[in-house]
Amino acid sequence: MEAEEKLQQIKSDLQPYIRMMGTLADQVLVQDVSNYPIFVIHPDTIELGLPVVEKSAHNRWAIHVSTLEEFSTKQIIQEDKIQEFRRIYKDPKAHLCLFVLSDLGAQFIFLPRDGQPTT
Repeated sequence: MEAEEKLQQIKSDLQPYIRMMGTLADQVLVQDVSNYPIFVIHPDTIELGLPVVEKSAHNRWAIHVSTLEEFSTKQIIQEDKIQEFRRIYKDPKAHLCLFVLSDLGAQFIFLPRDGQPTT
């Protein structure tokens, strides 16, 4: 399977969780936790964010909710890259920011909240 096909498969796997992730992103924004909610999508155990969906026999991905601030504190995003990240970060009311850890490596993906996969 090519990288683009794998990426589309990940997006497809996440479709059942789009609405829930949108609700959580809204809570992060409304409660002034952060202006930059980030969902960590991974198949393994990771100490980042708060777990909201556990990996199971029916779901190969775990989902954690985090923020830019936590990514900065844990030096996943270096301090000198924060402004650049803010510049490319899409409106969280229209897109979900996903940090996907897969066999493709670690990458940020912005998924429209309407659930339609885009590249």
